[in-house]
Parts: sequence; C-alpha cells; structure tokens
Amino acid sequence: MGFTTSAALLDGIVLAVVSREAQGTYGYRITQEIKQVLDVSESTLYPVLRRLQKDGCLSVYDQPCNGRNRRYYQVTEKGRTQLEECRRTWQAYTRAVNSLLGGEQP
Repeated sequence: MGFTTSAALLDGIVLAVVSREAQGTYGYRITQEIKQVLDVSESTLYPVLRRLQKDGCLSVYDQPCNGRNRRYYQVTEKGRTQLEECRRTWQAYTRAVNSLLGGEQP
C-alpha cells in the first residue's frame, strides 16, 4: 500500500532539503535526495521549485559549472517561516495518525 504526497507536504520536503545548505543547492541534487526517500519524479519536483520561487520561499542564482550554468536555490526568510509551520503541522499530524494506527485514543 502506498500513500500519496500532497502538494503542501512536497513544498515542506523541498524546503527542508534546500535549507540544509546555507549557500543553497541545485535542482538535480534536490531531486536526487528526495528520490532516495520518496517515489516522485523530477517532472513533479521541478514545478514545486518554480512555485516556491514564485511564492517568494526560494531565491535563485546561477553559477557556472563545467561550461554551463547550474541553477541554485536558497530558502528565503518567508521560506523558513513556511518550513517551520510545515514542521509543526507535520508533528501534530503524525502524532494524531500514530495514535489512531497504534490503537490509542487521540
């Protein structure tokens, strides 16, 4: 049995991965880190990166790499705020689900 990952949860996951590096990280690396844990495609993750950039949660800069530009993403202050809210919501959600799946009263 598999579970689907909502857009809000994907936003939080992407923000968490990008926030690990103070100088930011590039798209391919982000997708590879997430794909190690979740079954999602690059074609799903790149629109998430663009949406988070458009919403002001990520900033972007290009840096030369092997004769080409590599696009780096960094979490903005707004993105850090959104990530913290996502973490709080996730903790409450997992506690509630674990109590139900574990047979406990919520």
